[in-house]
Amino acid sequence: MDKIIELKNITKVFDGEVVLDNISLDIYDNEFLTLLGPSGCGKTTTLRIIGGFITPDEGDVVFLGDRINELPPYKRNVNTVFQRYALFPHLNVYENIAFPLRRRGEDKKVIDEKVQEMLSLTALHGFEKRSVTSLSGGQQQRVAIARALISKPKVLLLDEPLAALDLKLRKDMQRELKAIQKATGITFVFVTHDQEEALSMSDTVVVMSEGRIQQIGTPTDIYNEPTNAFVADFIGESNIVDGVMLADKLVAFAGHRFTCVDGGFGPREDVDVVVRPEDIDIVPVEKGMLKGTVTAVTFLGVHYEIIVDINGFKWMIQTTDYAAPETEVGLYIEPDAIHIMHKSKYSGLYGDYSAYSNEYDELEDTEESKVGEVTYD
Repeated sequence: MDKIIELKNITKVFDGEVVLDNISLDIYDNEFLTLLGPSGCGKTTTLRIIGGFITPDEGDVVFLGDRINELPPYKRNVNTVFQRYALFPHLNVYENIAFPLRRRGEDKKVIDEKVQEMLSLTALHGFEKRSVTSLSGGQQQRVAIARALISKPKVLLLDEPLAALDLKLRKDMQRELKAIQKATGITFVFVTHDQEEALSMSDTVVVMSEGRIQQIGTPTDIYNEPTNAFVADFIGESNIVDGVMLADKLVAFAGHRFTCVDGGFGPREDVDVVVRPEDIDIVPVEKGMLKGTVTAVTFLGVHYEIIVDINGFKWMIQTTDYAAPETEVGLYIEPDAIHIMHKSKYSGLYGDYSAYSNEYDELEDTEESKVGEVTYD
């Protein structure tokens, strides 16, 4: 694929706070790339720098080989879909979509052909004469996308466009957005703090924290091969424990030696060990590599989420097998379920489910989205 955008050593400071810290990123033709991270990580600032709404303090923005740091948004071959859509309430659906072409002075026949194409692409045929204020959130989003795509930009930027939708509609729109991106071949750069959204839609995921890029990779790579404890914890659920590499493919943690599939670490190097909850089997105590006491069980429909206390460290297990609270169980872990990471500044901060609560996570996500509306992200 051809490289469209290059961010080279970008730094941005707001009110003395470093929001982006020397980040570099390449974005390619026909790619669905997602900037993923918690509120305040710098993902929206990165998007705004690409769009030309913010100028970096240091570094270069390169578009198809040309430096465009000072080029205003309207001169860039880039369009943006904002979280609040920014539709014109006094115009109907047809005129909202047609607006960029009318402003350019396109021929009426050309405008109609392109509007019809966009109506078809976004499943809005029959809504042409409707007021945008009478539409549902999902329909308004499709109008905003159609308006952004009608002028055939090289890149479409999407700033958390699904945040205001309910869960079912959000999932429907995830599928529609991916289908639209594939149908048009336009590069999408998508911002979200929703891990599932990023994994389900993206060709490439860029995980950010504290103004820095933590990892770039495919959704599979990001999930299965996280580079540090922050990524492992942020992308899905993870048990993260202290370990020691005894040799290639041999690691000690939680008082037991385990065969694993990783190597290349120093002799007796201290490491972080990641084991995903779905990769742990609950077995009779005598058959377990580890043993502990069940402290909590939550039924989630497809599986149970079971918390097991092993010497004071709380492990999460996701399984279809039930284990009653206060019972002792064994845990069995296959070698390929164990992922080894070098120690980092995030070591020791994540991976113990002593204070875990689904309700707390949901509240945190809600507050995070509110904060993102009023702060530089």
